[in-house]
Amino acid sequence: MNSGDGALGGHPFVVAHRGASGALPEHTLAAYELALQEGADGVECDVRLTRDGHLVCVHDRRVDRTSNGSGLVSEMTLAQLRELDYGTWHPNSPGSSDGTGLLTLDDLVKLVLDWSRPVKIFIETKHPVRYGALVESKVLALLHRYGVASPASADLSRAVVMSFSAAAVWRIRRAAPMLPTVLLGETSRFLGGSAATTVGATAVGPSITTLREHPELVDRAAAQGRAMYCWTVDHYEDVRFCRDLGVAWVATNHPGRTKDWLQNGLTGVPQD
Repeated sequence: MNSGDGALGGHPFVVAHRGASGALPEHTLAAYELALQEGADGVECDVRLTRDGHLVCVHDRRVDRTSNGSGLVSEMTLAQLRELDYGTWHPNSPGSSDGTGLLTLDDLVKLVLDWSRPVKIFIETKHPVRYGALVESKVLALLHRYGVASPASADLSRAVVMSFSAAAVWRIRRAAPMLPTVLLGETSRFLGGSAATTVGATAVGPSITTLREHPELVDRAAAQGRAMYCWTVDHYEDVRFCRDLGVAWVATNHPGRTKDWLQNGLTGVPQD
């Protein structure tokens, strides 16, 4: 994953943020299957550890917002989390029996690697968390199990690991030096480039708000040999802005719509 990674037909690659989460409940199998059907070049997920050591795709520390249950992910077992429904809260839920149960990282990696075309999976480890560095160790162990933790080159990697924690990125780089990494964060992390340089991140990941304020970050990253991953890019003007700047990867809640805009050259009337 280098600074030229975004040059697919002259536009950025599209990453489905928590799946096609604008249309279906985030971090559910249904949302990821839709994103892949819509042509997403990559999918993004957040991972946390359960009390009994399993990696699950849940963004928040608590399950309250995205399920019909309550409590901390880190204090619940995999079995307890599986009892909850993760779809009925969403206005477009397909129903609890149709791809809206708990999604494990294992099942998501399997889905992505078995898909009919090459797709990258962007795995964000959450910090600070109860189990500290164990989450990175578990992620790497899982990627090794699927044979994707030691790619021949960063460009050919099927997996990318991301974090807002510089220490987490450093742990990944030290243990799996060929695996691409993204240091996520805001202005102070990127303007000097020191944090990304120190931990050896292969890409940096500001929000669209930060990139709007500091468009020079793309050129600075490229000068350091790093790609640019920008989140969360949902609106027509922001997609065009990222394309014109040369952003390599855009994370969006609407992968199908974003792909269509880019493939059509961002012409015509935007439909946000």
